[in-house]
Amino acid sequence: MTALRGTLGTYLERRMARILLLGIVSGFPWVLIGSSLNLWLKEDGLSRSAIGWAGLIFGVYAFNFLWAPLIDRIRLPWIADRLGHRRSWIVALQAVILVCLVLWSTVEPSADLGLVVAIGLAIAVASATQDIAVDALRIEQIGRDEGEAMAAGAAVAVVGWWTGYKLGGVVALEAAQYFEQAGVEHYWQATFLVLGILVVLCNLGLAFVPEPSAAARVAAQERDEQALASRLGVPGAAGRVSGWLAGTLVGPLMSFFRQNGVAIAAAVLGFIFLFKIGEAFMGRMSLIFYKEVGFSKSDIAVYSKGLGWITTVAFTVLGGLFAIRIGLIRAMFVSGIAMAATNLLFALMAWSGKSELLFATAVVMDDLTSAFATVTFVAFISMLVDRTYTATQYALLASIGTAGRTIFAASSGELVDWLEGDWGTFFVITTLMVLPSLVCLWAIRNRLADLLAGARVRLFGKEADAAA
Repeated sequence: MTALRGTLGTYLERRMARILLLGIVSGFPWVLIGSSLNLWLKEDGLSRSAIGWAGLIFGVYAFNFLWAPLIDRIRLPWIADRLGHRRSWIVALQAVILVCLVLWSTVEPSADLGLVVAIGLAIAVASATQDIAVDALRIEQIGRDEGEAMAAGAAVAVVGWWTGYKLGGVVALEAAQYFEQAGVEHYWQATFLVLGILVVLCNLGLAFVPEPSAAARVAAQERDEQALASRLGVPGAAGRVSGWLAGTLVGPLMSFFRQNGVAIAAAVLGFIFLFKIGEAFMGRMSLIFYKEVGFSKSDIAVYSKGLGWITTVAFTVLGGLFAIRIGLIRAMFVSGIAMAATNLLFALMAWSGKSELLFATAVVMDDLTSAFATVTFVAFISMLVDRTYTATQYALLASIGTAGRTIFAASSGELVDWLEGDWGTFFVITTLMVLPSLVCLWAIRNRLADLLAGARVRLFGKEADAAA
């Protein structure tokens, strides 16, 4: 009981409120290029397949690790001296998102779909890039050896992400509904201006998130840079430039494989890539499914966004506690199976027809299991990163996970069309998609247990304590 009270007390620390805000900043842009863009295109007459392929803009999240080393090393002139390295990048990229929302408010998909998608791509690039700095700043709020605090921080970050996504979605859907009923012709364009206000508020909140000193990180990066420059053997200015590039681009990868071993590192990357593909297929088409079943934007806002946010917040915190008690690896097995199984509730709704009770039940269960899966996933990869290259290594791991979800899920609309609108079968297929990742996790479970036990994470209860 004392241990449980201590764990609960971790959630009440001031730094957890800061992590919550960072999660909100990270989650909100997904409202723009996910829910809002999908419904905007749907109500403008685009097909399911077109909407699915438009979702390829999410693919940039799968590749942000390519430029993460630059975000990790380059300081923005003037603004970094006043806000700090991480916060200056976040504020600058939030400004880009705000400009894009203003541009969206001036165009029509039916008149210029290419421009609409291009602006959406710009939002996705800015959002994916800001996530590099957000995740690094979030991880750096917690000490290297604070395993329980890292799990709690992961839970709070997920709560923040879903708060930004769900409550931002409520604002977007309710605003669009209000403007539509008020007779505003371009009601989605007016909605984007409202959402721009939320972007401004997020930026104001960043003033309350302190940034730890970067001195130790910079010194370690410079040591790696000098070592690599020495190995390259290039003299003069060219050697200094070569060393900087090698330290920036090669150093993080070299550190990750050196720290974890080549075999375990490759296996971890495989698991991360496969884990949430099925959930992404379901999520990409969920709003389209709700509309075709017969639910209004307000219904979706209440059940999928509002009710979903409440359950997500509650069960993310509980999921974090559960992961701490039973261990991350076991928690990932349980959450992966549960996350996939809830898709069967949507299959039941597809076969039985519109039902608000079933809709609410499916949303609650889906958000419960998704929250549990996400918090264990975030805690897991957060513990694997080297603090010398926090931004780059976390971006690499998160991007690989996003690659599976975004690249493959872009064909979700095609799959529904190929099934001739058989949503029930579609959801059954998404349920089975989790199996390859669980097989991969089972194959490397013992190596992961040894690895994470060294990082002072509680994995299998008393067995882990004994191993440590």
